[in-house]
Amino acid sequence: MSTPDLVLALGGAAALLAAVLPGLLARRAFSPPLVYLLGGMGLYLLPIGLPEPDPVAHRAAVEHVTEICVLVSLMGAGLALNRRIGLRSWSTTWRLLGWAMPLTVAGVTAAATGVLGWPVAAALLLGAVLAPTDPVLASDVSVGEPADAENADDEVRFALTSEAGLNDGLAFPFVYAAIALATAGGLGWTGEWAMTDVLYRIVAGVVCGLLIGRLLGRLFFHSPAEELRLAERRDGFVALGATLLAYGVTELVSGYGFIAVFVAACAIRRVEHGHGYNNVLHGFVEQLERLFTSWLLLLLGGFVAAGGLAPLTWRGALVGALLILVIRPLAGWLSQVRGPAGPRERRVISLFGIRGVGSLFYLAYALGHADFGVPPEELWAVTAFTVVLSVVLHGITATPAMTRLDALRERLTSGARG
Repeated sequence: MSTPDLVLALGGAAALLAAVLPGLLARRAFSPPLVYLLGGMGLYLLPIGLPEPDPVAHRAAVEHVTEICVLVSLMGAGLALNRRIGLRSWSTTWRLLGWAMPLTVAGVTAAATGVLGWPVAAALLLGAVLAPTDPVLASDVSVGEPADAENADDEVRFALTSEAGLNDGLAFPFVYAAIALATAGGLGWTGEWAMTDVLYRIVAGVVCGLLIGRLLGRLFFHSPAEELRLAERRDGFVALGATLLAYGVTELVSGYGFIAVFVAACAIRRVEHGHGYNNVLHGFVEQLERLFTSWLLLLLGGFVAAGGLAPLTWRGALVGALLILVIRPLAGWLSQVRGPAGPRERRVISLFGIRGVGSLFYLAYALGHADFGVPPEELWAVTAFTVVLSVVLHGITATPAMTRLDALRERLTSGARG
């Protein structure tokens, strides 16, 4: 049996599974990502000669594949959101970004230092790596397709989707801080870090995203030349072109491309909020997202089955469990005190800070830039365990939680009408 042929066959089967599973598992307490994860574990337990999924040996490949997956998901998130960006309308998002994310980084850093005894640079890296929220791994807690009404998104789905859209980029300053701490030592780097990695790169990402998004939006919908009004041709792959353009241009000027992609998607959507072409673009990137996610989670399952968690100690598992069960829920809850979300909505938003592909990308990226004084295998084991724990717990509980919340919201709405 030829290994490349086997890989192609399994990749094709995974792609078909990604198309079938959402319909089969709709309204069931068992998410597609959990199926992919378990499927990958099962495949790698079979004696069929699959190549070993080693993220240490193939760090660069892991970095770039996860990078593409994150980019596609960011474009999809931005196109799906229906609310106009504002201080009040996005209040929950700003609270999660401004309070919950730094508190999560600090909590994980403290846990990794105190429980694992890691150097501060490695502990800070783990906090930064595990900070981004990734709702693509539990579709029930993310916004669906674009809708005409700006108030179509409920607070929970909107908050988690918009948070993930921005904190996938805002984790970078913390990653750069960990890299600087590992390479430079001391605190002499903090001034340059604050001005460059925090201020300049974030502003550059936002500005580039706005300019490119508005330019492309005007081109798609209002170009004087009929050949350039792509909205009339309804080609979905244009979304991929917009994603790569926004990311590439922003990275060329040393801005945060992740932020730029999400902002560009929001800007494109705002040009013609209710146009059907938004659904075409979103549909295309959503399909790509599901495809990449299925492949990556199969490999993650294979990594677990092949012994990738062997370096994991009970202390490392404890840190991952603390993040999922204590640190993120507590940080999420505190960030929403006196916010617009109701008590039940706050609980769901706080509990479903899902970890996923973004964490894998950031770890691969950081390990290519510095030695953090901890074996890479151990860093991968703790990160992978945390992602697996998130996929399992959130994959089982997301559907029941959102079903109950939607039913309660419907009863309250019906009562108000009556």
